[in-house]
Amino acid sequence: MTKEKCSIRLVRLSEEHTIAFKEEMQEAFQYGFEAYNKDAEETNQWQVLPDKDFYQSLEAEGAEAYEAVSEDGQRVGGAIIAIDAPNHHGELAFLYVKVGVQNKGIGQAIWKAIEALHPETEVWETCTPYFDRRNIHFYINRLGFHAVEFFNEHHPDPHMPEQFDQEDGLFKFEKRMKEI
Repeated sequence: MTKEKCSIRLVRLSEEHTIAFKEEMQEAFQYGFEAYNKDAEETNQWQVLPDKDFYQSLEAEGAEAYEAVSEDGQRVGGAIIAIDAPNHHGELAFLYVKVGVQNKGIGQAIWKAIEALHPETEVWETCTPYFDRRNIHFYINRLGFHAVEFFNEHHPDPHMPEQFDQEDGLFKFEKRMKEI
């Protein structure tokens, strides 16, 4: 699977695959965190993606979870989104590419498939931690999002004040699909 010929299909996440999906997503997030924090001693003391955050995203209003499946039937990643159809708004809660198959265009293919599923969505939002340069590059330079806000200890996200230690910072990204 090369970047030029990355072909995936999105399949709704079934209850029987939820645990494996969550564990793969957690592994991918932990791998990404450790890649940029090689000297951090505390990397194994906390989950980059806590179980409660994962399940909250699955239970959110308008939530949809998808497995990204390769041509040979293997799960290569996935995403959890929330759609507010009346307001033409979407939120990308999580997107991951399975450890071992990164850098092949899978993340972009997942996003293109999500956009194709929801052509009525005019604005997409997502967030990522300030330290995750790879995610920042991906959202801005590959997917066309724009940084619109920086949450931190002096400017906390009012929608998730208790969700994480905002002292470190979190970028909010937005992608406008159509002029409103």
